[in-house]
Amino acid sequence: MSTPTLHPLAFSPGEIAEIVDLYASNPDYCRDAGEYDPEHIEADRVEADLREEAGTEACEVLLARDAQGTLVGLLSLLNRHPRDGRPWIGLLMVHGGLHRKGFGRLLVDLVEERFRSEGRDGVRLAVLENRPSSLAFWSSLGWQEIDRRPDVQHGRPCIVMHKELA
Repeated sequence: MSTPTLHPLAFSPGEIAEIVDLYASNPDYCRDAGEYDPEHIEADRVEADLREEAGTEACEVLLARDAQGTLVGLLSLLNRHPRDGRPWIGLLMVHGGLHRKGFGRLLVDLVEERFRSEGRDGVRLAVLENRPSSLAFWSSLGWQEIDRRPDVQHGRPCIVMHKELA
């Protein structure tokens, strides 16, 4: 397996269709997060949500593609969180058909290396409390819980995690 490459989302209709498929391939996450009905994911809403995310100051929405150009994941990175000034991973989603094949770990490695190369000493993210599998994934990669609080946008209970990059 080759390391995926990251590309800025250009919002083409083809990319949005791929992202709708990506979300649909993760029905448990969609249900747990409460943002999308996995049976009826509307492309217009996905595009609007991603445009809002990408329009946030210091935020990037990136597509992860394999060597053949197939979408394997989606990332939302916040270079400087308004509360703590640290970089955050807002979302890291791997296509459901590729779970447990190492793509998530590869994407995390890419993000960590990127922030490390920028001289950042740590990175944070929030895991939904109702996603124990996500907590186990991040913990297995050396991330540590530092707080519990509701997320800013939806008020869902979250576990804030941090990883030192030094």
